[in-house]
Amino acid sequence: MNWDSLFADRTQYMKRSTVREILKLTARPEVISFAGGLPAPELFPVERIRQAADTVLAERGPEVLQYSTTEGMPELRELIARRLSHGKFQVHPDNILITSGSQQAVDMLARIFLNEGDGVIVENPTYVGMMTSWRPFQLRFTAVPTDGDGMIVDELEPLLADHPKLMYAIPTFQNPQGTTLTRQRRAQLAALIARYNLPFIEDDPYGELRYSGDPAPSVLAMEAEHRGATGLDGSVIYCGTFSKVLTPGLRIGWVAAALPVIDKLVQVKQATDLHTSTFNQYVTYEVARDEAFLEAHIANLRDVYRQRRDLMLATMEEHFPEEVTWTRPEGGLFLMVTMPEHLNARDVLKLALAKDVAFVPCDDFFIGDTGKNTFRLNFSNARPERIVEGIKRLGATLKEVV
Repeated sequence: MNWDSLFADRTQYMKRSTVREILKLTARPEVISFAGGLPAPELFPVERIRQAADTVLAERGPEVLQYSTTEGMPELRELIARRLSHGKFQVHPDNILITSGSQQAVDMLARIFLNEGDGVIVENPTYVGMMTSWRPFQLRFTAVPTDGDGMIVDELEPLLADHPKLMYAIPTFQNPQGTTLTRQRRAQLAALIARYNLPFIEDDPYGELRYSGDPAPSVLAMEAEHRGATGLDGSVIYCGTFSKVLTPGLRIGWVAAALPVIDKLVQVKQATDLHTSTFNQYVTYEVARDEAFLEAHIANLRDVYRQRRDLMLATMEEHFPEEVTWTRPEGGLFLMVTMPEHLNARDVLKLALAKDVAFVPCDDFFIGDTGKNTFRLNFSNARPERIVEGIKRLGATLKEVV
């Protein structure tokens, strides 16, 4: 059977995720991996989740093991809506859809908005998981350049003359750069979104993991404030997740959006997986509803990840060659390294793997033929002693090639 001749045409635009494939290469315990966007497993609240699982099974066993509504557990949606609401800006639970991780939300949004050949505006570089999901639609990606303060919003308005269908960005602790859009640029962006009625997908998986600097409001809230709105009825679609602050294994994410968007997403989700795991939703809610525990747990994550970020940055300063530069994130899980232009990160990765250290080349994160000399490092997953040893090995490799 010649299966390749039977696959749909769109499959030729599908490819395996660079990040997921590199993770296979780092399965050996001797490899020090800075490749995955992985939280620290030793910080997972295993005992609290075990208690929550016991509680929901004991108190609501038949219910949590049954089919559920597509929109998601009402109490969990209420909790998320409450956490997104601030002051006059109030999110209603009906504006929330529970998804199987925020990656599913990003995938479903493409299915309800995008036709083949539509124009989409993204940051450059942008999230490779979105690119993997959306590439089969054969879209026209237009890239907004970025710097240390995130997207250069002054470059955005001329691109809107081409009437893009929507815009996607990670304004806070961006993947892969770790950069954050400043408050001033957020205000500019919110004003443009409102003026042009441009659907804007704000992907925010890392927002609660801030280690330094001043917190910035979401674009979701700033766009509503710009319009003088008190509810979620504007152009911003917000994607969030519990994967980075509880555990990715539960696969609980959400979309917050205007009611017509939620209604269309429900139709897609019913055709995709009916609903997100009932049991996982109840367990997540049982853990997250204890606000004292959740805030203390997130505070601990911030402390540990801050130490690991600072240790990685300090070790890079000591061991990387001066020709190499990198971003200095205020939060999140990543930073991005830029080598001299004549170097290719994929070639350097082969040399680094020979020293049992791994990272993610960033060329797939870029729109256009650029970014080959960049790579992403994750600082949240490795323990301190492995961060130091891994950066030393990587520094030695970079000195060789530079």
